[in-house]
Amino acid sequence: MIYHTIGRRKRSIARVYLKPGNGLITINHKNLDKYFPKYVHHKILYPIKIIDKLNQFDINIKVLGGGFNGQAESISLAISRSLCKLNLDYRKKLKSEGLLTRNSKEVERKKFGQKKARKKYQFSKR
Repeated sequence: MIYHTIGRRKRSIARVYLKPGNGLITINHKNLDKYFPKYVHHKILYPIKIIDKLNQFDINIKVLGGGFNGQAESISLAISRSLCKLNLDYRKKLKSEGLLTRNSKEVERKKFGQKKARKKYQFSKR
């Protein structure tokens, strides 16, 4: 049985296909080590570590948009959701860690007449 879920964060969208297996994780047809730098791996594997089932699932991930951090967090949300589909007993652990809540923070747009979203050009009285 394959469990399919979607996770979103900032501008990235991740589709996760989770099935019981031996711990193979592929992201956009590449290995986890080749796609992401090492410092992001813990964000992706965190939901699996919490339920103590590391290396027991094969995960195929398709992710697009955003940067490394946004992609990693969207993958983490999608994995958490698929683990809840797999077994409802995992929901309590994942919920208490905040892994089932979508982080809705987005980048505020730049306004015209300003340097950035909130930063303004220097004001000169004379």
